[in-house]
Amino acid sequence: MTTKSSVKDFPIVCVGGSAGGLDAYIRLLKHLPTDMGVAIVIVSHQRTLATMLHRILPSYTKMPVELITDKRRIRPNHVFVIPAHRDLHVLDGKFRLKPISKPRGWPDVITVCLRSLTEHWPGKLIAVIVSGYDGDGAAALCGIRDVGGTTIAQKLDTAAQPDMPESAIESGCIDFILPPEEIAQKIVQIVHGDN
Repeated sequence: MTTKSSVKDFPIVCVGGSAGGLDAYIRLLKHLPTDMGVAIVIVSHQRTLATMLHRILPSYTKMPVELITDKRRIRPNHVFVIPAHRDLHVLDGKFRLKPISKPRGWPDVITVCLRSLTEHWPGKLIAVIVSGYDGDGAAALCGIRDVGGTTIAQKLDTAAQPDMPESAIESGCIDFILPPEEIAQKIVQIVHGDN
């Protein structure tokens, strides 16, 4: 029987993006091993449309790709995708979905998720900000570092929309700035403890 503490001793990699993010998600997943023992959580802020990522991304990874439902247990070697129009929190090793807290203007679902992870996930955290409009996620990056996590931004000239990674870099709390393929390599190094 698995104890409660051992359920949550694996790393979470939270990848936040928006416009142009699909290219980054694909390039990242294609270069990540499927048996690293981490959970990949993709938080893409969709303003109006339902996400199709859980149908598109399985073509690029052998890890199971699941659309997050409320109270779904977080498991390693899986890719989890946030549904549209929901804030994503974590509690007791499970995802918790709540009504979106900022229904107008640019969403802040990445910031909300990262802050919840810093408060409720005892395992290692890696925050990755990729292509997208606006600056969602940037406000939570210093908090990720404060709890011993690692922060990575997509290299601006490799992002279709550099606003989001640029805001992340301007936060002053980014550890690495890399193209998606090298982000994958860096995640492997961090997980194996040789960063």
